Amino acid sequence: MSVSPPPSPRLLVIRRRYLGDIVVLGSLLRNLRLHWPAGRISLLCDRAYAEAAALHRDLDEVIYFPKRAREWPGFLRALRKRRFTHVLDIDNRDKTALFTLVSGAPERLVLQRDHPRFPLRHGWVYTRKIPITREWHDSHHITDIYHQFLPALGVPIVVRHVHMELNEQDVSSMRRLVGGGGTRGAKVVVHPGSRSAYRLWPAERFAAVCDRLQDELDAQVFLVGGPGEHRIIEEIRAKAASHLVAIEQRLSVSELAALFAQFDVLLAHDSGPMHVAAAAGTRVVALYGSQNATIWRPAGEGHVVLQTHLPCPCFPPDQLPGPCQKDDSYFSYCVRQIDVETVFNAVVQVLKTED
Repeated sequence: MSVSPPPSPRLLVIRRRYLGDIVVLGSLLRNLRLHWPAGRISLLCDRAYAEAAALHRDLDEVIYFPKRAREWPGFLRALRKRRFTHVLDIDNRDKTALFTLVSGAPERLVLQRDHPRFPLRHGWVYTRKIPITREWHDSHHITDIYHQFLPALGVPIVVRHVHMELNEQDVSSMRRLVGGGGTRGAKVVVHPGSRSAYRLWPAERFAAVCDRLQDELDAQVFLVGGPGEHRIIEEIRAKAASHLVAIEQRLSVSELAALFAQFDVLLAHDSGPMHVAAAAGTRVVALYGSQNATIWRPAGEGHVVLQTHLPCPCFPPDQLPGPCQKDDSYFSYCVRQIDVETVFNAVVQVLKTED
């Protein structure tokens, strides 16, 4: 039997990482805030993603995990002193189960997935286990999966979109950086990086698309990437026949969102920056290999998802930079099945579609 929630609950949401996962929490947090305007909502995440989490206007607090073992006792004491009434453990790992238990919250919720690779850990810790079948999970967007906590809390699902509030100072700065308001054609930004090197679309194909966008549409094309993506950006520029502007300065997540807002479309892999762009209101052409595009497609309308036909045939080994593991989307080269013409036409389609 569930406990009736207080009018001003203190909620802790646990989601450790990654950038995209943190960004798309927005609709879950918005629904919690609409239902409990006076409630206190905290997010516990890895330190590396605290900056992204802080952009959610519905959060009162971002807590991040301690870096050193000697910090743990104080961290756990501070967690309990916050007197949370509810914990929503999205991750369900050994450590997050421990934090859930130590919090002392009377209501502790977890998603119980019917999947052999993701068994429920320490089920006795939780007061509410929300069952999700594998078939349902794999056929719904990640925001719908997050929303499964809401009915268990008696919270109606009012908002399904993800929207990121932009910092006006960052918007002004990024507008100056890309020269907004020019008389040329559309503005296209390309983020060619990915957490997995296997998911990278070849540099020569990015270069070919960029050339066609500039030559045939008179578009302005910019390249942007993180600190570890300088090599692929320079490779694209070297293979392109046209001049491509590279934004090389290190950007915060807030600045990156403001940057994407200056463009008509982003061309990118399935990645954290892709979710940032969608949340900032920029339409996306997204390149997917064998990962589940239903779950991880960009949130919102007006986006185009391009994916290899699955199951995809393996390339001959001499055409790949390394061994391909077909059953693991992090280690398969399936995205290379997408050709230049398909990507170019998708960008043109988005540019021609009215908002």
